[in-house]
Amino acid sequence: MNFKKMGNRNSLKILFIGGTGTISKAVLELVSLHSNFEISILNRGNNINSIPEGVKFIKGDIRDYDFIKQKLINYKFDVVIDWIAYNSFHVLNDIKLFGKQLRQYIFISSASVYEKPPSNYIITEETPVYNPFWEYSQGKIECENILLDEYLKNKFPCTIVRPSHTYYKSIPYIFNSKLHPWTLIDRLIKGEKIIVPGDGTSLWTLTHGLDFAKGFISLIGNKQAIGETFHITSDEVLNWNKILNYIADSIDVKPNLIHIPSDFICHFSPTHLGSLIGDKSNSIVFDNSKIKRFVPNYTANISFKEGIKESIIWYKSNPQLCTIDEDFNKLTNSIIETYEKNIKT
Repeated sequence: MNFKKMGNRNSLKILFIGGTGTISKAVLELVSLHSNFEISILNRGNNINSIPEGVKFIKGDIRDYDFIKQKLINYKFDVVIDWIAYNSFHVLNDIKLFGKQLRQYIFISSASVYEKPPSNYIITEETPVYNPFWEYSQGKIECENILLDEYLKNKFPCTIVRPSHTYYKSIPYIFNSKLHPWTLIDRLIKGEKIIVPGDGTSLWTLTHGLDFAKGFISLIGNKQAIGETFHITSDEVLNWNKILNYIADSIDVKPNLIHIPSDFICHFSPTHLGSLIGDKSNSIVFDNSKIKRFVPNYTANISFKEGIKESIIWYKSNPQLCTIDEDFNKLTNSIIETYEKNIKT
């Protein structure tokens, strides 16, 4: 990306709230290269070793309104990007804290807000938002509604971005441990069975964090993006069988997969209802026409086959992260054992 052509967004003071998660790390890494962006990051001190050089760290809990208001009293920001707002309370606090000074507030929503089950597998920003299965998505919808209403009534300068399944130095899969993603790789290496929800043919898109970041950065300080919603994804469409095979190929093994219906999995693990029935078990293809209209040069170039190999190399270079979730293994083995027992009777 040629940062010299980024136009009238020079000398922007930008605040990341959160900023050390999977997606935000990729964006922060790329945006920190822009010499005319003055970047600060506000969080409780999580993963601060990953903050790029030149980024100012402000320690604090955004949920402690009175403390943060006093902490930031001598700061002024042009753009605030909140990566960790999940409900109405969070965005209402942001509006109170920053509303009078901002040129732009970017809310990180989620593509899981789009209607489930989908009436059309092709998703645009005009697709209705409705997800009765996942509380996380419902909270994001609530936030979006508040912000767009505030924009219409009071010209609050919000931009809403809906990432889909984005990975960066991570191992994305439809059914794996969230706390210890290496668990999937360990099972593959050992030849243990890997659950593929459904028949594995539902369509899905995985987006590399640096590809997402390229599109995202061009929305920062972009006046035309105020009051707009965007999703930013790869145009590569895969299915879960193919995704698992690419992951297995990256470590030179053959996957020992087993297909199990999503509703069967959710019966044994209700916590997966949102992420499966409310998201990843649906066939979804994203139409990225809108972000390409606003960012004409945007294109996602990193294939999943290439990106997952990078992730595996990164994990192997950080062996302290190659940890195993034994509770997840027990859950997985229990589901498989029960399913196989029942299909034989």
